Amino acid sequence: MSYLSRLSKTQRLRLVGTLVVAAAIVMLGWSREPKGDNGAIAQFDTTMSIRDIAPKLGSTGKSLARDLGLPLDVPKKKPLAKLGIKQKKLDRVVGHVRGHKETQLKYYVFAALVLFGLVFLVRLGRPDGAPIADRKLWYPRAVYIAALVVAVVVCGFMLGKSPNPMEGTVKTFKAMVGLYPSVWGKVVPFLFFLVLAIVGNKLVCGWACPFGALQELLYSLPSLDGIRRRKVPFWLSNTIRGGLVVLTLLFLFGVLGGKKGFVIYHYINPFNLFNLDFDHLSILVAVVVSLVLALAIYRPFCQFICPFGFISWIAERFSITRVRVDRQLCNKCGACDRVCPSGAAGDIVEGKLFAADCYSCARCLNVCPHDAIDYGFALGKPFPKAAD
Repeated sequence: MSYLSRLSKTQRLRLVGTLVVAAAIVMLGWSREPKGDNGAIAQFDTTMSIRDIAPKLGSTGKSLARDLGLPLDVPKKKPLAKLGIKQKKLDRVVGHVRGHKETQLKYYVFAALVLFGLVFLVRLGRPDGAPIADRKLWYPRAVYIAALVVAVVVCGFMLGKSPNPMEGTVKTFKAMVGLYPSVWGKVVPFLFFLVLAIVGNKLVCGWACPFGALQELLYSLPSLDGIRRRKVPFWLSNTIRGGLVVLTLLFLFGVLGGKKGFVIYHYINPFNLFNLDFDHLSILVAVVVSLVLALAIYRPFCQFICPFGFISWIAERFSITRVRVDRQLCNKCGACDRVCPSGAAGDIVEGKLFAADCYSCARCLNVCPHDAIDYGFALGKPFPKAAD
């Protein structure tokens, strides 16, 4: 209550208004979500061909062939039994493809979480006119933790794995080699996530991505403070992450391996956790390793693996709102850098063009003794500074 009691009347109205708008966005998504499944689910057997099955799954012949472990140019009219496919394998692949079915409601929940995070960081996190002496009450962690819990529970386990920022990126890559019927149909979801990342600096990653949120929650466990706080050199994590993107494209287009359609991320997709779908042992290993490492290393999957993390890092140069530094007040004491788990705050203070990933986590926004750091519009004026 100490934080809420310090908010001005205008800020309280903004808080209520933001929650109402966020709820309205979710309700709009709910109203547009198809209710139920009309008709029986189609059944498939190995007497059918790829051409018979793929359209009914909303897939392409190439994509289904890849999922079945067949060459992309395999005869699409030939019965699967004659291609050596057993019924058990077909059932597993069909279940996996159906598990990728997206819920439209999830897009609206992503947008609502990003909206809430944006308003909190730009307008509600610091009470109007609060003195510097009260800065530890600014940007309370409980608000951020609550958003992360919603991201994990709702955008993860309740609504399932798809859509998500990582798959939005990977499916765009796959559509380019004909693994989906429409390239544009996969580009649009990718652009949706990219816009959310630009509106607020990587806000969709920091506040709404369910697997990112799960890693953040594990890293934030207070009882484990003693085993962490070692930052991975950003040049190392980003080189690995960017290199994996390039390697994936080389395999996907057949430059390496001589076989189009191989997707590395398919075997290490941690979002399968939210469907409890571990069709490859490597996926389970990726989930377990990522979550264990998250106890000591900040968002390891985001830093080392996620292709959207790499692309959104590039897009951060164009973020509309972000962490800002008042150069006239900053004396480079290092307070913000010490609390920043990714090293982004220190890079921002130094004025580096390609700073480390900033997930808009707000850790740096209440530690500066000179009130030289805030969160606002990149081209806007700094906030009026707090009274001493």
